[in-house]
Order: sequence, then structure tokens, then C-alpha cells
Amino acid sequence: RRFQQMDVLEGLNVLITISGKKNKLRLYYLSWLRNKILHNDPEVEKRQGWTSVGDLEGCVHYKVVRYEKIKFLVIALKNAVEVYAWAPKPYHKFMAFKSFRSLPQKPLSVDLTVEEGQRLKVIYGSLSGFHAIDVDSGTPYDLYLPTHIQGPVHPHAIIILPNKAGTEVLVCYEDEGVYIDTYGRITKDTVLQWGEMPTSVAYLQSNQVMGWGEKAIELRSANTGNLDGVFMHKKAQKLKFLCERNDKVFFASVQSGGSSQIYFMTLGQNSLFSW
Repeated sequence: RRFQQMDVLEGLNVLITISGKKNKLRLYYLSWLRNKILHNDPEVEKRQGWTSVGDLEGCVHYKVVRYEKIKFLVIALKNAVEVYAWAPKPYHKFMAFKSFRSLPQKPLSVDLTVEEGQRLKVIYGSLSGFHAIDVDSGTPYDLYLPTHIQGPVHPHAIIILPNKAGTEVLVCYEDEGVYIDTYGRITKDTVLQWGEMPTSVAYLQSNQVMGWGEKAIELRSANTGNLDGVFMHKKAQKLKFLCERNDKVFFASVQSGGSSQIYFMTLGQNSLFSW
């Protein structure tokens, strides 16, 4: 199967993926995957190793959002956003919570925030910019449309800033990032400006934003946008963020023909890089 996106949720014993020709959302059980390698548990061998989330096809992007004891799964489809919530045993699966169909823009990336511990809002990026949906009312509205950019916008990342009661967001697109609140008001005069157009942008647990350009990898403060570090490539290449685990960031080279190289970096004290 071809995998577009995947995340390990160890506490739930699942690997969540967008995969296959129809871009379905599928959960693989970690115990089953481990047994495929070790072959030491006949009971696990007999069980089906995966299950689908709903009947969703054509998934574009998803995000797992933890709020208190609830795990939400928000999913971008071709012209819709679905929100699922994890139901523990005996169900042990994601169950449908909310559905938002026939959106005015096609969502390309998606996230979910809980404002002040009360209101759920979906935030999604499109070729026009960034938009939000009030989960209770189902009303979509525009958050930020970068009208100064000619042609379609490439949304890289939606970053819900910590310690802001879920109400402040850094939206990254093209070679910029803008600070807004969940009603679309600009909260900081500063614009995060990358040194070059990144192919991938990710938020790290250190409250920093990493951007992968063809010439260099940049590390910037999520709060100010200031440059914290830079790592030059030996040769120009496109890189894509995969995941962050402990103090390591994993990413892959994007190459034609399907072959790619996986790299990781260790983020040490003061966020200095080492390979």
C-alpha cells in the first residue's frame, strides 16, 4: 500500500494512516505489526491486523488532537471535514462526532482547537488561505486570506500556540507565517519570514518551528519568528517532515521515482543541530 500520512498512537496500540489507492483512513494494530516481524504470538496472528475509520475515502490530511482525556481525530476530505473521537473499550475505535460537508473551499490541511476549554473550532488551510468552522454551529468563516499573494496559496502548517487558551494561531504559507486569533484578528505585527520557500514546515515540542528549504533547514521561535538556528545542505534537495520523537526530528527527501532517503536530527541544548 502507498502511505500518504501516518502516526503512531502507542497508548491506543494503533498506527493511524492515510493509505491505499483510494486514500482511506486505516488503523493498524501495533501488536499485530510487531508480530509480523517477531512471529512470537499465535493469538495475535489470527486476528485481523487493521480496521478502517468509517467509510472515508479520498482523505487529504488528518490531525490527532488530545484534549484532557479525549482524543479527537479531525480529517480533511476533498470538500469536507470530519471530526471523530476515540471511544475506549469495549469499542476501542474512533467514532463519528461531527461532519461538515460542502465547504466553500477544499481543505488541504486541518487542525482542531479548544478555545478557553469550552468551544471547539476546526481550522483548515486551502488554496485561498485559512478558514475556521465553529463546531457547535457548523458555520464556516474565513480566518486569514493572504490577498497580497498572486495565484493559489500553499498552506504549510497550522500551529495552535501553547499557553494561549487555544485562541492564538500561527499560520504558515508560502515563505511566511502570520499570527492571528481564532476570529481572524492579527495578534502580532511581526511576520515570520523564511530565508527561502520551505517545502515543509513543522511545529516542535521545544516551541519552535522548523522549515525545510532546498538550501537549508531553518529553526525559528514559534512565539517571535526569530531565527534560532540554520543548517545548510550539502546539495539542494526537497525534504519533508515525518515526525518528532523525544529529542529527534525525522524527515525524508522527496525524490522522483518514489525512492527517498530518511534522515533524523537530534535537537540538543539551545537547539543546536547534530546529525
